[in-house]
Amino acid sequence: MIEKLDFCVSDIQDVYDGPVGMLWELLMGEQIHVGGAEETDILAAKAGVSKASCILDVCSALGGPARHLAGAYGCRVIGLDITGTMLKKSIERTHQAGLDHLVSFKQGNALDMPFKAQTFDIVWGQDAWCYVTDKDKLLQECFRVLKPGGVIAFTDWLMTEKSGSEDMRPLNTFMVFPYMETLHGYAGLLAKNGFSSPECEALQEQFTAFMHVYQKKYREELKDSILSGFGRELYEAGEQGLALWVSAAEGKKVTRGRFVAAKPR
Repeated sequence: MIEKLDFCVSDIQDVYDGPVGMLWELLMGEQIHVGGAEETDILAAKAGVSKASCILDVCSALGGPARHLAGAYGCRVIGLDITGTMLKKSIERTHQAGLDHLVSFKQGNALDMPFKAQTFDIVWGQDAWCYVTDKDKLLQECFRVLKPGGVIAFTDWLMTEKSGSEDMRPLNTFMVFPYMETLHGYAGLLAKNGFSSPECEALQEQFTAFMHVYQKKYREELKDSILSGFGRELYEAGEQGLALWVSAAEGKKVTRGRFVAAKPR
């Protein structure tokens, strides 16, 4: 049984309204997910993104993937996020990129989406649903807002069958994740909520490699700027947390998954 920590929406807002959100952008780029634009294009190909697509990006953060999708494919994207700071920056950056005609953002909760049923061709997420407190309810909402024949396409950080509560507790606490799903757990939830033909892919080697990349970047390229901008206490907390994640990835206790499934017509 997966242990769920007592984190709620306000805890996530505190993270991304404060310096930690800025740190994640420094470390991972404005897309704030593993693999950046290249990974976005892989998921887009699997989801069948085209100029005709209307996409909902759930937990859209700074809007990096939304802008990339609109710029690369000419599709329309609405980003949904709960955090005011992220939304403000998303809107500013989208205006600066000249993509206001294709990309917009709305503040709201992923567990009670402010959209009518059968609105979107694709529901999208990248490495963000680990923050959601109820993945089952999240997928119910994704199914509701998708058009018949629509596609759900997302990536997320996962725990594996090798990990237990004692492994996950410090990892989730560092990241402010209420819990992580497993690959098979997400597959079961997709089926339970009506999605068909789910493609569920574990990305263990990629995830472990990127954990090492982030640790090296943090220790070398970013160390001085983090120390001067945010202080030693925050720097050392980040160093300790990243070390935990690198070790867990090497031990195959955590991984990352890619998921694509359809809503039946």
